Amino acid sequence: MKLVFTYILPFFLLLNFWVLPAQSEFLLDDKVSEKIHFEFTSNLIIIPLEINSVELSFVLDTGVNKPILFNLLESDLLSLKDTETFFLHGLGGDGKIEALKSSHNEFKIGNAINTDQDLFVVFDKTINFTPRLGILVHGIIGYDVFKNFVVEINYNAKYIRLHKPEYFKPKTSKKCKTLPLNLYRGKAYIDGEVNINDAEKHVKLLIDTGSSDALWLFEDESEGFSPNKSMFFVDYLGKGLSGSVYGKRSKVNNFELGDFNMENVNVAFPDSVSIDLTKTFKGRNGSLGGDILKRFNLFFDYTNEKLHLKKNSFYKASFTYNNSGIVLEYNGNMFVEEQIKLPNSSNFTNSKRMDAVQINQSFNYIMTLKPVYEIVEIRTSSNAYKAGLRNGDVLLTINSKAAYNYKLQEISEILHGKTGKTIRVKIGRKGEDMVFKFKLDDVFKTNEPSN
Repeated sequence: MKLVFTYILPFFLLLNFWVLPAQSEFLLDDKVSEKIHFEFTSNLIIIPLEINSVELSFVLDTGVNKPILFNLLESDLLSLKDTETFFLHGLGGDGKIEALKSSHNEFKIGNAINTDQDLFVVFDKTINFTPRLGILVHGIIGYDVFKNFVVEINYNAKYIRLHKPEYFKPKTSKKCKTLPLNLYRGKAYIDGEVNINDAEKHVKLLIDTGSSDALWLFEDESEGFSPNKSMFFVDYLGKGLSGSVYGKRSKVNNFELGDFNMENVNVAFPDSVSIDLTKTFKGRNGSLGGDILKRFNLFFDYTNEKLHLKKNSFYKASFTYNNSGIVLEYNGNMFVEEQIKLPNSSNFTNSKRMDAVQINQSFNYIMTLKPVYEIVEIRTSSNAYKAGLRNGDVLLTINSKAAYNYKLQEISEILHGKTGKTIRVKIGRKGEDMVFKFKLDDVFKTNEPSN
Protein backbone atom coordinates (compact mmCIF):
# COMPACT_ATOMS: atom_id res chain seq x y z
CA MET A 1 0.00 0.00 0.00
CA LYS A 2 2.71 1.70 0.64
CA LEU A 3 0.91 4.11 2.65
CA VAL A 4 2.24 3.21 6.07
CA PHE A 5 -0.50 2.05 8.38
CA THR A 6 0.22 3.28 11.84
CA TYR A 7 -3.24 2.78 13.21
CA ILE A 8 -5.45 -0.02 14.35
CA LEU A 9 -8.99 -0.53 13.21
CA PRO A 10 -10.91 -2.18 16.07
CA PHE A 11 -11.53 -5.42 14.27
CA PHE A 12 -10.28 -8.95 14.60
CA LEU A 13 -10.98 -12.51 13.68
CA LEU A 14 -10.00 -15.07 16.25
CA LEU A 15 -11.59 -18.48 16.52
CA ASN A 16 -11.00 -21.60 18.49
CA PHE A 17 -12.28 -25.06 17.67
CA TRP A 18 -10.80 -28.52 17.40
CA VAL A 19 -8.75 -29.41 14.34
CA LEU A 20 -10.47 -32.12 12.36
CA PRO A 21 -8.46 -34.94 10.77
CA ALA A 22 -6.67 -33.58 7.72
CA GLN A 23 -7.02 -35.90 4.71
CA SER A 24 -6.18 -33.53 1.90
CA GLU A 25 -3.68 -30.86 0.99
CA PHE A 26 -2.96 -28.06 -1.43
CA LEU A 27 -0.81 -29.13 -4.37
CA LEU A 28 1.31 -26.95 -6.61
CA ASP A 29 2.29 -28.75 -9.83
CA ASP A 30 5.30 -27.89 -12.01
CA LYS A 31 6.37 -24.95 -9.82
CA VAL A 32 8.44 -24.59 -6.69
CA SER A 33 6.50 -21.53 -5.49
CA GLU A 34 3.44 -19.44 -6.27
CA LYS A 35 3.10 -15.68 -5.79
CA ILE A 36 -0.31 -14.18 -4.91
CA HIS A 37 -0.91 -10.46 -4.43
CA PHE A 38 -3.14 -9.38 -1.58
CA GLU A 39 -5.03 -6.35 -0.35
CA PHE A 40 -3.82 -4.98 2.96
CA THR A 41 -6.25 -3.04 5.10
CA SER A 42 -6.48 -2.43 8.83
CA ASN A 43 -3.44 -4.68 9.36
CA LEU A 44 -5.27 -7.60 7.73
CA ILE A 45 -4.32 -9.63 4.65
CA ILE A 46 -7.13 -10.23 2.13
CA ILE A 47 -6.30 -12.88 -0.48
CA PRO A 48 -8.25 -13.98 -3.60
CA LEU A 49 -9.51 -17.55 -3.40
CA GLU A 50 -11.74 -19.79 -5.52
CA ILE A 51 -14.16 -22.27 -3.99
CA ASN A 52 -15.79 -24.66 -6.44
CA SER A 53 -14.80 -22.26 -9.26
CA VAL A 54 -16.40 -19.22 -7.58
CA GLU A 55 -14.05 -16.24 -6.97
CA LEU A 56 -14.12 -15.00 -3.37
CA SER A 57 -11.86 -13.11 -0.96
CA PHE A 58 -10.62 -14.41 2.40
CA VAL A 59 -8.65 -13.06 5.35
CA LEU A 60 -5.42 -15.01 5.80
CA ASP A 61 -5.64 -15.86 9.49
CA THR A 62 -3.14 -17.97 11.43
CA GLY A 63 -5.64 -17.98 14.32
CA VAL A 64 -8.06 -20.42 12.64
CA ASN A 65 -7.86 -24.11 11.86
CA LYS A 66 -10.40 -24.62 9.09
CA PRO A 67 -11.76 -22.21 6.45
CA ILE A 68 -14.94 -20.37 7.42
CA LEU A 69 -17.31 -18.72 4.96
CA PHE A 70 -19.62 -16.11 6.50
CA ASN A 71 -20.69 -13.75 3.74
CA LEU A 72 -22.35 -15.97 1.16
CA LEU A 73 -24.67 -14.23 -1.29
CA GLU A 74 -27.18 -15.89 -3.57
CA SER A 75 -25.32 -14.39 -6.52
CA ASP A 76 -22.19 -16.35 -5.56
CA LEU A 77 -23.85 -19.61 -6.70
CA LEU A 78 -21.52 -21.69 -4.55
CA SER A 79 -22.19 -25.43 -4.71
CA LEU A 80 -21.66 -26.82 -1.23
CA LYS A 81 -21.01 -30.53 -0.87
CA ASP A 82 -21.71 -33.13 1.85
CA THR A 83 -23.03 -30.88 4.60
CA GLU A 84 -23.77 -31.36 8.29
CA THR A 85 -24.49 -29.05 11.25
CA PHE A 86 -21.58 -27.98 13.44
CA PHE A 87 -20.86 -25.44 16.19
CA LEU A 88 -17.97 -22.97 16.14
CA HIS A 89 -16.58 -21.29 19.23
CA GLY A 90 -15.18 -17.79 18.94
CA LEU A 91 -14.58 -14.54 20.73
CA GLY A 92 -17.61 -12.65 21.93
CA GLY A 93 -20.20 -12.84 24.65
CA ASP A 94 -22.36 -15.51 23.03
CA GLY A 95 -19.58 -18.09 22.97
CA LYS A 96 -20.63 -20.26 20.01
CA ILE A 97 -22.47 -20.08 16.73
CA GLU A 98 -24.17 -22.68 14.53
CA ALA A 99 -22.53 -23.44 11.20
CA LEU A 100 -22.70 -25.89 8.33
CA LYS A 101 -19.75 -28.18 7.70
CA SER A 102 -19.21 -28.95 4.03
CA SER A 103 -16.70 -31.54 2.79
CA HIS A 104 -14.98 -32.37 -0.52
CA ASN A 105 -14.82 -28.83 -1.88
CA GLU A 106 -12.28 -27.58 -4.40
CA PHE A 107 -10.14 -24.67 -3.23
CA LYS A 108 -7.75 -22.74 -5.44
CA ILE A 109 -5.25 -20.08 -4.33
CA GLY A 110 -3.28 -18.91 -7.35
CA ASN A 111 -2.28 -22.22 -8.94
CA ALA A 112 -2.32 -24.13 -5.65
CA ILE A 113 -5.31 -26.50 -5.62
CA ASN A 114 -6.96 -28.67 -2.98
CA THR A 115 -9.75 -30.88 -4.36
CA ASP A 116 -10.92 -32.24 -1.00
CA GLN A 117 -11.19 -29.30 1.38
CA ASP A 118 -13.48 -29.02 4.42
CA LEU A 119 -15.33 -25.73 4.87
CA PHE A 120 -17.53 -24.23 7.57
CA VAL A 121 -20.36 -21.90 6.52
CA VAL A 122 -22.08 -19.42 8.83
CA PHE A 123 -25.43 -18.19 7.47
CA ASP A 124 -26.14 -15.65 10.22
CA LYS A 125 -26.45 -12.40 8.25
CA THR A 126 -25.23 -10.36 11.22
CA ILE A 127 -21.83 -12.01 10.78
CA ASN A 128 -20.38 -9.82 8.06
CA PHE A 129 -17.02 -8.11 8.40
CA THR A 130 -17.15 -6.31 5.07
CA PRO A 131 -18.79 -3.17 6.56
CA ARG A 132 -16.01 -2.76 9.15
CA LEU A 133 -13.27 -3.08 6.53
CA GLY A 134 -14.86 -1.34 3.57
CA ILE A 135 -13.56 -4.23 1.42
CA LEU A 136 -15.57 -7.28 0.38
CA VAL A 137 -14.60 -10.27 2.54
CA HIS A 138 -16.28 -13.65 2.31
CA GLY A 139 -14.41 -15.63 4.95
CA ILE A 140 -11.18 -16.63 6.66
CA ILE A 141 -8.59 -19.32 6.00
CA GLY A 142 -5.48 -20.30 7.91
CA TYR A 143 -3.91 -23.59 8.92
CA ASP A 144 -4.83 -25.53 5.79
CA VAL A 145 -2.64 -23.17 3.76
CA PHE A 146 0.22 -22.89 6.25
CA LYS A 147 0.54 -26.64 6.83
CA ASN A 148 1.18 -27.37 3.15
CA PHE A 149 3.69 -24.64 2.29
CA VAL A 150 6.34 -22.36 3.66
CA VAL A 151 4.25 -19.19 3.51
CA GLU A 152 6.12 -15.98 2.76
CA ILE A 153 4.31 -12.76 3.67
CA ASN A 154 5.77 -9.59 2.19
CA TYR A 155 3.93 -6.65 3.70
CA ASN A 156 5.95 -4.09 1.75
CA ALA A 157 5.11 -5.46 -1.70
CA LYS A 158 1.71 -6.87 -0.64
CA TYR A 159 2.09 -10.45 -1.71
CA ILE A 160 2.29 -13.92 -0.24
CA ARG A 161 4.41 -16.62 -1.83
CA LEU A 162 3.66 -20.29 -1.28
CA HIS A 163 6.93 -22.25 -1.28
CA LYS A 164 7.09 -26.02 -1.58
CA PRO A 165 8.83 -27.03 1.67
CA GLU A 166 11.23 -29.42 -0.03
CA TYR A 167 12.63 -26.61 -2.19
CA PHE A 168 12.67 -23.81 0.37
CA LYS A 169 16.00 -22.56 1.70
CA PRO A 170 15.91 -19.75 4.29
CA LYS A 171 18.10 -16.72 3.74
CA THR A 172 21.23 -16.50 5.87
CA SER A 173 21.59 -12.71 5.92
CA LYS A 174 22.48 -11.07 9.23
CA LYS A 175 19.27 -9.05 8.89
CA CYS A 176 17.17 -12.23 8.82
CA LYS A 177 16.40 -13.95 12.11
CA THR A 178 14.89 -17.36 12.79
CA LEU A 179 12.69 -18.06 15.81
CA PRO A 180 11.16 -21.36 16.96
CA LEU A 181 7.44 -21.93 16.68
CA ASN A 182 5.35 -24.15 18.91
CA LEU A 183 2.47 -25.77 17.00
CA TYR A 184 -0.57 -26.92 18.91
CA ARG A 185 -3.80 -28.09 17.25
CA GLY A 186 -3.05 -26.24 14.04
CA LYS A 187 -2.02 -22.94 15.62
CA ALA A 188 1.42 -21.39 15.96
CA TYR A 189 2.73 -19.95 19.23
CA ILE A 190 5.87 -17.92 19.84
CA ASP A 191 7.79 -16.73 22.89
CA GLY A 192 8.51 -13.09 23.66
CA GLU A 193 9.31 -10.70 26.49
CA VAL A 194 7.27 -7.72 27.66
CA ASN A 195 8.16 -4.96 30.09
CA ILE A 196 4.90 -4.20 31.82
CA ASN A 197 4.60 -2.01 34.91
CA ASP A 198 8.42 -1.90 34.99
CA ALA A 199 8.67 -5.69 35.28
CA GLU A 200 10.09 -8.07 32.67
CA LYS A 201 7.68 -10.88 31.81
CA HIS A 202 8.08 -13.90 29.56
CA VAL A 203 5.02 -14.43 27.37
CA LYS A 204 3.79 -17.19 25.10
CA LEU A 205 1.61 -15.72 22.36
CA LEU A 206 -0.65 -17.08 19.64
CA ILE A 207 0.51 -15.70 16.28
CA ASP A 208 -2.66 -14.20 14.84
CA THR A 209 -2.53 -12.55 11.42
CA GLY A 210 -6.31 -12.16 11.71
CA SER A 211 -6.00 -9.62 14.54
CA SER A 212 -5.63 -5.91 13.79
CA ASP A 213 -4.14 -5.16 17.20
CA ALA A 214 -0.48 -5.32 18.23
CA LEU A 215 -0.64 -7.33 21.47
CA TRP A 216 -3.35 -8.97 23.51
CA LEU A 217 -2.60 -10.09 27.05
CA PHE A 218 -4.90 -12.02 29.34
CA GLU A 219 -5.31 -9.98 32.49
CA ASP A 220 -3.94 -11.75 35.58
CA GLU A 221 -2.89 -9.49 38.43
CA SER A 222 -1.34 -12.36 40.37
CA GLU A 223 1.10 -12.92 37.48
CA GLY A 224 1.68 -9.22 36.88
CA PHE A 225 -0.38 -9.03 33.67
CA SER A 226 -2.54 -5.96 34.17
CA PRO A 227 -2.65 -2.46 32.67
CA ASN A 228 -0.87 0.44 34.29
CA LYS A 229 -3.49 1.93 36.61
CA SER A 230 -2.64 5.45 35.41
CA MET A 231 -2.47 4.55 31.72
CA PHE A 232 -5.47 2.64 30.41
CA PHE A 233 -8.92 3.22 29.02
CA VAL A 234 -11.94 0.99 28.47
CA ASP A 235 -12.76 0.50 24.81
CA TYR A 236 -14.44 -1.56 22.15
CA LEU A 237 -11.78 -4.03 20.98
CA GLY A 238 -13.47 -5.52 17.95
CA LYS A 239 -15.94 -7.98 16.56
CA GLY A 240 -15.63 -11.73 16.38
CA LEU A 241 -17.96 -14.39 15.04
CA SER A 242 -19.73 -14.62 18.38
CA GLY A 243 -20.20 -10.92 19.03
CA SER A 244 -18.46 -7.74 20.11
CA VAL A 245 -15.54 -7.75 22.52
CA TYR A 246 -14.65 -5.00 24.98
CA GLY A 247 -11.73 -4.52 27.31
CA LYS A 248 -8.92 -2.25 28.43
CA ARG A 249 -6.29 -0.67 26.19
CA SER A 250 -2.89 0.36 27.48
CA LYS A 251 0.84 0.34 26.63
CA VAL A 252 3.77 -1.89 27.48
CA ASN A 253 7.16 -0.24 27.85
CA ASN A 254 8.90 -2.73 25.60
CA PHE A 255 8.17 -5.86 23.63
CA GLU A 256 11.00 -8.16 22.55
CA LEU A 257 10.69 -10.76 19.83
CA GLY A 258 14.02 -12.51 19.53
CA ASP A 259 16.60 -9.78 18.89
CA PHE A 260 13.96 -7.23 17.92
CA ASN A 261 12.93 -4.64 20.50
CA MET A 262 9.90 -2.33 20.16
CA GLU A 263 8.96 0.47 22.56
CA ASN A 264 5.61 1.88 23.74
CA VAL A 265 3.69 -0.95 22.17
CA ASN A 266 -0.11 -0.99 22.24
CA VAL A 267 -1.67 -3.74 24.32
CA ALA A 268 -5.28 -4.78 24.90
CA PHE A 269 -6.69 -6.74 27.84
CA PRO A 270 -9.98 -8.32 26.68
CA ASP A 271 -12.77 -8.89 29.17
CA SER A 272 -12.55 -12.30 30.80
CA VAL A 273 -16.00 -13.31 29.49
CA SER A 274 -14.59 -13.08 25.98
CA ILE A 275 -11.46 -15.15 26.45
CA ASP A 276 -12.43 -18.20 28.47
CA LEU A 277 -12.64 -20.37 25.36
CA THR A 278 -9.28 -19.27 24.00
CA LYS A 279 -7.19 -20.70 26.83
CA THR A 280 -6.64 -24.07 25.21
CA PHE A 281 -2.86 -24.00 25.25
CA LYS A 282 -1.14 -24.31 28.58
CA GLY A 283 0.91 -21.25 29.39
CA ARG A 284 -0.57 -19.01 26.72
CA ASN A 285 -0.58 -15.35 27.79
CA GLY A 286 -2.24 -13.68 24.80
CA SER A 287 -1.85 -12.98 21.08
CA LEU A 288 0.59 -11.34 18.69
CA GLY A 289 -1.37 -9.43 16.02
CA GLY A 290 -1.07 -7.62 12.73
CA ASP A 291 0.15 -4.27 14.08
CA ILE A 292 3.41 -5.97 15.07
CA LEU A 293 3.57 -8.68 12.39
CA LYS A 294 3.28 -6.11 9.57
CA ARG A 295 6.64 -4.65 10.69
CA PHE A 296 8.40 -7.75 9.34
CA ASN A 297 8.54 -9.73 6.15
CA LEU A 298 7.85 -13.27 7.31
CA PHE A 299 8.36 -16.91 6.34
CA PHE A 300 6.11 -19.34 8.23
CA ASP A 301 7.59 -22.85 8.14
CA TYR A 302 5.12 -25.06 10.00
CA THR A 303 6.84 -28.24 8.81
CA ASN A 304 10.04 -27.39 10.68
CA GLU A 305 8.30 -25.25 13.32
CA LYS A 306 10.25 -22.11 12.50
CA LEU A 307 9.51 -18.47 11.73
CA HIS A 308 12.01 -16.52 9.62
CA LEU A 309 11.63 -12.76 9.81
CA LYS A 310 13.26 -9.55 8.67
CA LYS A 311 12.16 -6.07 9.68
CA ASN A 312 10.75 -3.85 6.93
CA SER A 313 9.83 -0.19 6.35
CA PHE A 314 6.92 -0.41 8.81
CA TYR A 315 9.23 -1.36 11.67
CA LYS A 316 9.71 2.14 13.12
CA ALA A 317 6.11 3.30 12.63
CA SER A 318 4.52 4.58 15.84
CA PHE A 319 1.88 2.60 17.68
CA THR A 320 -1.21 4.82 17.74
CA TYR A 321 -4.76 4.63 19.06
CA ASN A 322 -8.10 5.81 17.74
CA ASN A 323 -8.01 9.23 19.37
CA SER A 324 -11.52 10.10 18.23
CA GLY A 325 -13.25 7.17 19.93
CA ILE A 326 -15.35 6.75 16.76
CA VAL A 327 -15.77 3.45 14.92
CA LEU A 328 -17.27 3.76 11.44
CA GLU A 329 -18.89 1.12 9.28
CA TYR A 330 -19.73 0.99 5.60
CA ASN A 331 -23.54 1.05 5.36
CA GLY A 332 -24.43 0.72 1.69
CA ASN A 333 -24.42 3.32 -1.06
CA MET A 334 -26.27 6.50 -1.96
CA PHE A 335 -26.74 8.40 -5.21
CA VAL A 336 -24.72 11.61 -5.46
CA GLU A 337 -24.99 14.26 -8.17
CA GLU A 338 -21.54 14.95 -9.61
CA GLN A 339 -20.43 17.59 -12.09
CA ILE A 340 -18.47 16.36 -15.12
CA LYS A 341 -16.64 18.35 -17.76
CA LEU A 342 -17.53 17.83 -21.42
CA PRO A 343 -15.43 18.57 -24.52
CA ASN A 344 -15.80 22.20 -25.68
CA SER A 345 -17.78 22.81 -28.86
CA SER A 346 -15.90 24.94 -31.46
CA ASN A 347 -19.24 26.44 -32.52
CA PHE A 348 -19.31 28.43 -29.29
CA THR A 349 -15.84 28.69 -27.82
CA ASN A 350 -14.04 29.86 -31.00
CA SER A 351 -16.30 32.81 -31.75
CA LYS A 352 -14.42 36.14 -31.93
CA ARG A 353 -17.46 38.36 -32.24
CA MET A 354 -17.76 40.84 -29.40
CA ASP A 355 -21.57 40.66 -29.50
CA ALA A 356 -21.69 36.86 -29.57
CA VAL A 357 -23.55 35.17 -26.74
CA GLN A 358 -21.25 32.68 -25.04
CA ILE A 359 -23.08 29.51 -23.97
CA ASN A 360 -21.13 27.29 -21.59
CA GLN A 361 -21.86 23.68 -22.49
CA SER A 362 -18.67 22.33 -20.95
CA PHE A 363 -20.33 20.92 -17.80
CA ASN A 364 -23.02 18.37 -17.14
CA TYR A 365 -24.18 16.31 -14.18
CA ILE A 366 -24.43 12.58 -13.57
CA MET A 367 -25.70 10.49 -10.66
CA THR A 368 -23.15 8.11 -9.19
CA LEU A 369 -23.23 5.61 -6.32
CA LYS A 370 -21.05 6.54 -3.36
CA PRO A 371 -20.37 4.79 -0.04
CA VAL A 372 -22.21 5.69 3.16
CA TYR A 373 -20.35 5.55 6.49
CA GLU A 374 -22.18 5.26 9.81
CA ILE A 375 -20.98 5.56 13.40
CA VAL A 376 -21.47 2.14 15.04
CA GLU A 377 -19.35 2.58 18.19
CA ILE A 378 -18.31 5.70 20.07
CA ARG A 379 -16.31 5.89 23.28
CA THR A 380 -18.43 7.70 25.85
CA SER A 381 -15.38 9.36 27.43
CA SER A 382 -14.31 10.90 24.11
CA ASN A 383 -14.54 14.53 23.04
CA ALA A 384 -16.55 13.38 20.02
CA TYR A 385 -19.22 11.90 22.29
CA LYS A 386 -19.25 14.93 24.55
CA ALA A 387 -19.60 17.17 21.49
CA GLY A 388 -22.84 15.33 20.65
CA LEU A 389 -21.97 12.58 18.17
CA ARG A 390 -23.88 9.32 18.63
CA ASN A 391 -24.23 5.81 17.25
CA GLY A 392 -26.31 5.81 14.07
CA ASP A 393 -25.04 9.18 12.84
CA VAL A 394 -24.16 9.11 9.14
CA LEU A 395 -20.91 10.87 8.28
CA LEU A 396 -21.46 13.39 5.46
CA THR A 397 -18.26 15.46 5.56
CA ILE A 398 -15.02 15.41 7.50
CA ASN A 399 -12.85 18.52 7.59
CA SER A 400 -15.02 20.05 4.84
CA LYS A 401 -14.49 17.16 2.41
CA ALA A 402 -17.30 14.79 1.45
CA ALA A 403 -16.92 11.54 3.38
CA TYR A 404 -17.80 9.46 0.30
CA ASN A 405 -14.62 10.66 -1.40
CA TYR A 406 -12.57 8.76 1.19
CA LYS A 407 -11.95 5.08 1.61
CA LEU A 408 -12.91 3.81 5.03
CA GLN A 409 -9.29 3.25 6.08
CA GLU A 410 -8.39 6.80 4.99
CA ILE A 411 -10.98 8.18 7.40
CA SER A 412 -9.62 5.88 10.08
CA GLU A 413 -6.19 7.42 9.60
CA ILE A 414 -7.66 10.88 10.24
CA LEU A 415 -9.35 9.61 13.40
CA HIS A 416 -6.04 8.17 14.59
CA GLY A 417 -4.40 11.59 14.23
CA LYS A 418 -2.40 13.59 16.70
CA THR A 419 -3.88 14.42 20.10
CA GLY A 420 -5.43 17.91 20.11
CA LYS A 421 -6.07 18.10 16.38
CA THR A 422 -9.45 19.68 15.57
CA ILE A 423 -11.89 17.56 13.56
CA ARG A 424 -14.97 19.09 11.92
CA VAL A 425 -17.76 16.83 10.74
CA LYS A 426 -21.21 17.14 9.26
CA ILE A 427 -23.51 14.23 10.01
CA GLY A 428 -27.00 13.16 9.07
CA ARG A 429 -29.38 12.23 11.86
CA LYS A 430 -33.05 11.38 11.29
CA GLY A 431 -33.21 13.47 8.13
CA GLU A 432 -31.43 16.48 9.63
CA ASP A 433 -27.88 17.66 8.88
CA MET A 434 -25.84 18.65 11.92
CA VAL A 435 -22.33 20.08 12.32
CA PHE A 436 -19.92 19.20 15.13
CA LYS A 437 -16.38 20.12 16.06
CA PHE A 438 -14.12 18.31 18.52
CA LYS A 439 -10.46 17.74 19.31
CA LEU A 440 -8.81 14.34 19.18
CA ASP A 441 -8.37 12.92 22.66
CA ASP A 442 -5.46 11.98 24.80
CA VAL A 443 -6.89 8.51 25.39
CA PHE A 444 -5.08 8.03 28.69
CA LYS A 445 -6.56 11.14 30.30
CA THR A 446 -10.07 11.84 31.52
CA ASN A 447 -11.40 14.22 28.91
CA GLU A 448 -13.36 17.37 29.50
CA PRO A 449 -15.49 18.59 26.58
CA SER A 450 -13.20 20.34 24.09
CA ASN A 451 -14.91 21.97 21.11
